[in-house]
Amino acid sequence: MSLTSSEQYAQHQHWMRQAIAEAEKAIYRTRPNPAVGCVIVKNDMIIGRGATAPVGGSHAEVVAMREAGELAQGATAYVTLEPCAHYGRTPPCAKGLVEAGIARVVVACADPNPLVAGKGLKILQEAGIEVVTGVCTAEAEVQNKGFLKAMSTGMPYVRLKIASSLDGRTAMASGESKWITGSEARQDVQHWRAISGAMITGIETILADDPQLNVRQLVDVNMDNIVQPQRVILDRQGRLPLDAQILKQPKTVMVMGPFRQELAQLGVAQLEIQSLSDLLKTLKDFQIYDVMIEAGATLSTAFLQENLVDEIISYVAPTFLGQSARAMFNANFEQMAQQLRFKLEDVTQLGQDIRLRLIPLQESV
Repeated sequence: MSLTSSEQYAQHQHWMRQAIAEAEKAIYRTRPNPAVGCVIVKNDMIIGRGATAPVGGSHAEVVAMREAGELAQGATAYVTLEPCAHYGRTPPCAKGLVEAGIARVVVACADPNPLVAGKGLKILQEAGIEVVTGVCTAEAEVQNKGFLKAMSTGMPYVRLKIASSLDGRTAMASGESKWITGSEARQDVQHWRAISGAMITGIETILADDPQLNVRQLVDVNMDNIVQPQRVILDRQGRLPLDAQILKQPKTVMVMGPFRQELAQLGVAQLEIQSLSDLLKTLKDFQIYDVMIEAGATLSTAFLQENLVDEIISYVAPTFLGQSARAMFNANFEQMAQQLRFKLEDVTQLGQDIRLRLIPLQESV
């Protein structure tokens, strides 16, 4: 008995969500490559599954085909991102699917990378393979927001993280800020750091808090598989102390400021002083596609006012810090028309705290 088109689409969604679950296993380990999942299905059974290996290793399709073996002949492959069409560290996956005898390929997201961008689908179609696209696209895009944006626009995906009190304060007047939020919220921050190619902060935050801005612990995740983010410090006056905690791992630190020989000797990458927009473009050139800002009010406000933020991750603790405490932003608006507005994307309770995910709205009020 043949399936109706709606039944077949529901079946495609079911198996694609299995592929998305595979991709989820790779989100912390694959940078700068996207996290991709693949399942190969035959006779309503998964005969092969795979996720992108760390850089230099096999792509998801290769892992899944290796598990499926000869059974892949005539099967359907569900892939969360268009199979690659070019030779890089590994051969093109599209050709591998053809050689394996796959009969149908179902794809969630097109790949905007100019090296792929439809070429993978074309290889499959020219080989007589049935291609279905657009299945669970929105769900799959969430896993690779940075890669997809960077390949489409030349700019990384930028998240701004804030932890504040109910009265919008982020630290006491002295700079003391540990801790406004509870342990559950602080653990959640580790996830967002782990999917980021770089953390951006300002020198004032370094001088006040002496943070490391690294990924310290993730629940049920082997930390050996984590690709630590670069830490980018905006230090226009060259004030970064050589004994700062962040310099314990100097080769993952980048400083935008005047050249300092002592930093060069430590192996710190030094960037020319430039605009925030140009800094983000420079990071994209370093294959950094997801950026998270953890900074003070001045730098956070600057990124927002220049429309460079794609998403705000705001942790709000049920506490008041008082009017002398430091504000989360320091924009000086005089008219309601100047206000910055946001779309509420998600609200999650973490212990006693609330996490808001907000998308800036560009239209005027």
